[in-house]
Amino acid sequence: MEKWSIQVKDVLSRDLFRNAVVVAGKGGLNREIKWTHILELGDIESFINGGELILTTGSGIKFDSPDGLHHLDKLVNKNVAGVCIELGTHIKEIAPEIIQYANDHDLPFIIFDEIVKFVDITQDLHTVIINHHHQMLSQLSSFSEKFNELSLLPNGTLNILKELYAHFYAPVLFVSDDAKAYYYPPMIKDHAQWMKTRIKNIKKPTPYTCYKLDKNYYTIFPIKGLGHTWGYLCLQIEHEKLDEFSFSIIDRAALAIAQIMLRNKTIEERKQNQEEEIVRKMLSGRDLDVSEIQKILPSSAKNLYYRLFLIETNTFNLNNKEENWEEMKLQQAMIIRSLFRKNGFMPAVSVGRNEIAVIAALYHQKNAQKYTNRFIDIINELKNSQQKDIFNGNQYTFGISNVHVDYDTSHLSYKEAKDAILIQNANLIETYFYEEIGVYRLLIEMYNSNKLEAYVQDYLGPLLQYDNKTKSNLLSTLSVYLKCMGSKKETANKLFIVRQTLYHRLEKIEKLLRTDLAEPINRQAIELALSAYYLLNQTSQEESHSIKELK
Repeated sequence: MEKWSIQVKDVLSRDLFRNAVVVAGKGGLNREIKWTHILELGDIESFINGGELILTTGSGIKFDSPDGLHHLDKLVNKNVAGVCIELGTHIKEIAPEIIQYANDHDLPFIIFDEIVKFVDITQDLHTVIINHHHQMLSQLSSFSEKFNELSLLPNGTLNILKELYAHFYAPVLFVSDDAKAYYYPPMIKDHAQWMKTRIKNIKKPTPYTCYKLDKNYYTIFPIKGLGHTWGYLCLQIEHEKLDEFSFSIIDRAALAIAQIMLRNKTIEERKQNQEEEIVRKMLSGRDLDVSEIQKILPSSAKNLYYRLFLIETNTFNLNNKEENWEEMKLQQAMIIRSLFRKNGFMPAVSVGRNEIAVIAALYHQKNAQKYTNRFIDIINELKNSQQKDIFNGNQYTFGISNVHVDYDTSHLSYKEAKDAILIQNANLIETYFYEEIGVYRLLIEMYNSNKLEAYVQDYLGPLLQYDNKTKSNLLSTLSVYLKCMGSKKETANKLFIVRQTLYHRLEKIEKLLRTDLAEPINRQAIELALSAYYLLNQTSQEESHSIKELK
């Protein structure tokens, strides 16, 4: 590997330094020289930035006595590369205290026993530094061109890894959310899988961090595009052993890989409009040929199931221009598809202004319901997403349908996911899954057929009228009593009333409803009516709130 920097030990081989002697600080000969500076004044802070090779005759900096220690301390704090002193004119020898201090801080002290022209040294070293940087920039330009050429070839990512291996002589691999991992040489295949698992288990891997595998260290470099991390380039070299030039080479390789991924993703996004149309046709129940569905989803099989994952947008920025929305839409589709694939699903995505629908297919052996935790992981990641301008967990509601096998029932899965969102918005049950909303599955059917209010009036009408007329709370008493499974003691405790008061209220309730709460059939009917009442009440509040927002 070429060195990016010019070090003190490199300039000692120059002709102008052939008679120079290092008298102290030999442990710092690998210090980088960024520039040279002739310094004869004690006012060091005004002239030094750090990394300079100081040239001095010692006229203003007395290194021949301990008095020069405070000047030397300033040079150390400014992190200069080294000090060159011409002996004879102002200083005859270096004080032992100065030499000891330089040794303690690994600051190279170089002496000239004869008069030298500092202007010649300055010109020579500046020429070397500038030419070296120019050479490095030229090499970086060549690497960039090479990486760009390789990115246009088939299997460009692997070719780029081979080029990195040829330069660093170190194994290199690339892992992402995609199933396929790239690595070179071939014998590190197991390393690629291990690194992919390791990075996946870390929520936010820190860039340029080293991870140990057996006795080897891998430094990881993020591959980024559209503000999203698409994967990591991993080089089997410790971070501390990489210089600035090496980082620059790897950054250009990462950029070339990002361009490959962007082109691939752009090709995928060209299919998005077609995918969106097919998904919406499926969810609306329109007939589709099997060949059309197979363009976006795997073929039906006994061990293939799917759920509809629905994201409902509660707010939308009306100030978003059409071109901004189109860009946001593409980014949402890309990120969502990547997220579902990472969790093992085969997704078909449709992104709308107010709703995002994902048909998430997955092969399984049995107990498909056990995979609900994967959806929870996806929801949590969307809520905690760094893409704050694209996803905001507080502005979205999630609903997940039951498990389905036949694509012909996809319109039913859409209704189920919508029903789960309806129950969430009504704050009745905290669940994302349709199969967990219980009796509300039946109540929503009655609600949609406008039969729910009549049912509530049949079983709770007199009680509601009495509460409204007398400003009492018998409905609340009845609800708590039924939740306590008819336990009068527990009910009285929860209502903070004496048991005699509870008896009086229950007697009044049974009289108003003309029923015996001890009869199981009566109790079931009234419990259902109570759930229906709360569904109607919360739904009407949601609708009223939405109307106010629109106004």
